[in-house]
Amino acid sequence: MLKQIKYFQAVVRAGSFSKAAQSCYISQSAISQQIQALERELGVTLLKRENRHFSLTSAGEHFYRQSLLLMADLDRLCKETKKIAQGEEFALRIGYIKGYGGAEFQVAVAEFTAKYPDIPIDMKNGNHEDLYELLRSDQVDLILSDQRRAFSDEYVNTILTVIDCRIEISARNPIAGFEYVNAGDLRRTPCILVASKDQRENERSYYQEIYGIESKFLFAENLEEARLMVVSGKGFLPIEGGGAPVQFAETIARLPLCRNGKPICRNYCAFWKADNSGYYIEEFAEILKEKFRSGK
Repeated sequence: MLKQIKYFQAVVRAGSFSKAAQSCYISQSAISQQIQALERELGVTLLKRENRHFSLTSAGEHFYRQSLLLMADLDRLCKETKKIAQGEEFALRIGYIKGYGGAEFQVAVAEFTAKYPDIPIDMKNGNHEDLYELLRSDQVDLILSDQRRAFSDEYVNTILTVIDCRIEISARNPIAGFEYVNAGDLRRTPCILVASKDQRENERSYYQEIYGIESKFLFAENLEEARLMVVSGKGFLPIEGGGAPVQFAETIARLPLCRNGKPICRNYCAFWKADNSGYYIEEFAEILKEKFRSGK
């Protein structure tokens, strides 16, 4: 059937049996017979023939579109299999947002590694724009990030969860006793962001415009450094991700962040290129989705 599908795709692309036959190096009658055999096996009419012309039936249109995806996946599978057979190392390359505080990502990585111990995972972290560039330039296969752009058809855009935004602040700060905190309540408390030097201005603008934060901004290179700054009372940290509250021996409080009394929500998504949906990418994405659904 695979050969028949390739002939069918060739006919649709060429818009002609004769041109498709030439490109496939077979006779026109042979390619016509192959398409008829495919239709018999499927039990449907794919092409509506009219004299020397044809048009796709609704079933044919569906089959053509899906067959393109099927053949692309098959091609990737064959390439991956050859690499493994030849001893070439295949790695799953994942990017995740810097400062992410939930446990779902780590648990998904652990489960994938246990299931596929021979498939190494290369991981990179960064801010939203860092990750987008890594994905766009094919330096990673999949990213876990917040949604700051409109979804694009060039990517598979999977919303993993919608989370009420929270901050972490020193338990000694009076604000730690609030049930929730408005962005305006924090104008006298510095905001600590995890960001590389070249992304600091982007992060500052985002939190000012979207979150309404008006306070001074401080920056840390990683989450551990940022939390040490919180513990020492230098400011508050907008925390990436949700999941179960992290325990800090009573030194840090985590509070919902609101704007004008309304919770600020954030989408966390898995993104990968639509033309790079290899088996291991989709497998990891499924594991990740399950962890977010279960809250683990």
